[in-house]
Amino acid sequence: MKRLYRIQAMFKTAKRSLQMHKLRSLLTVLGLVFGVASVIVMLAVTEGASQESQRQIASLGVNNIIVRSVKPSDNEFGEGQSFRSIEVAYGLTYDDLRRINDAMETVVGATPLREYQQELRNGSQRLYGRVVGVMPSFHDSNRLTMARGRFVDDADLKFNANVCVIGEEVAKQLFLFENPIGKSVQVGSQNFYRIIGVTRYKTPSAGVGSSLSAQDLNKDIYIPITTDRSRNGDVITKRVRSGYSRERMQLSQITVQVRDTALVKPTAAALESLLTGGRSQRDFAITVPLDLLEQAAATQRIFNIVLGATAAISLLVGGIGIMNIMLASVSERTQEIGIRRALGAKQNDIVMQFLFETAALSFIGTFIGLWVGLATPSLVSWVTGMETKITAWSPLIAASVAFSVGMIFGIYPAQQAAKLDPIEALRHA
Repeated sequence: MKRLYRIQAMFKTAKRSLQMHKLRSLLTVLGLVFGVASVIVMLAVTEGASQESQRQIASLGVNNIIVRSVKPSDNEFGEGQSFRSIEVAYGLTYDDLRRINDAMETVVGATPLREYQQELRNGSQRLYGRVVGVMPSFHDSNRLTMARGRFVDDADLKFNANVCVIGEEVAKQLFLFENPIGKSVQVGSQNFYRIIGVTRYKTPSAGVGSSLSAQDLNKDIYIPITTDRSRNGDVITKRVRSGYSRERMQLSQITVQVRDTALVKPTAAALESLLTGGRSQRDFAITVPLDLLEQAAATQRIFNIVLGATAAISLLVGGIGIMNIMLASVSERTQEIGIRRALGAKQNDIVMQFLFETAALSFIGTFIGLWVGLATPSLVSWVTGMETKITAWSPLIAASVAFSVGMIFGIYPAQQAAKLDPIEALRHA
């Protein structure tokens, strides 16, 4: 009962001391407020960006291997030759697709596509978009959803159907407020395709890997890959400043599905050897989403450590601020300490008194910092559109470290107060 009374008395004294210097107490706790908030906000922004990046990589499929056609440099075709003056042949072929399916025992499927940029028209409305020759499986592998109509199916592939599916941005810019289903869109100078579906808006992806660039699927137009080959052949003609360039490329990409995640990396190595054989030039690149996912996770851990250490400096500054204020408080209250000692207070009582005040400052700073830190990520998302994610452990770590720092830096002033000689303290003016 006596101990409880002493604790209550110390608490009241600490409260009265802080209330007597409200502005000083507020400025003292600001260091911890900003320290705690910065730890939570920095980690929330980093975690959100990391999860978005990993989600985009995971959408490529952790069991997949993506092989892309890559245009070699001019020198690989011979000195003095240019893409504009000759028909350049490079990239993946249907023969490569057949060899992958026949020779790779760990492969359960290989999905090809061909893509190229073309001008899309509907009357006076024009848009420069990406034309993609696809198979029906493209819909699921890229996690597309339909806003209207349907996607390309097996019957369209079999009969080389003159149909297409357009992205939401294409529908908005070419058809404004009309329903595009059943209407035709002009691709290039002479091809027309009947629209059978419109895909729902999908957030554009950032580039991942050395061979995969950023993509905006909302500006795509999808046609059956068999229709693309029967109409356009294997040669893609593009307008350039000096005329036209002609590139012979059968396939832009082959997505290889592997039977088991554990077999992805060995299969990628075997695929490298298979495609390199018989080639005179390096005209393809292999991307393994599983590797990218592991790299992204490792990078996230490094960023967490770096940003956490940076934010921890704010906590250190906050702790130093508490120590400075408490040392000033000891100097101001020297005579008060002398009176307490003369009336029978022990050194331990003086230490506990100042630690109570330090604990109060640390608790207030940590508490306010937690609320600011938990509220700010939502504000950042609303203002910038960036995704943020508060992990369960970041507020706990920030709060525990902040409170501990405040208490540790408060021990020294408390010990200095307790060591004052009572007689000298009473003489202090």
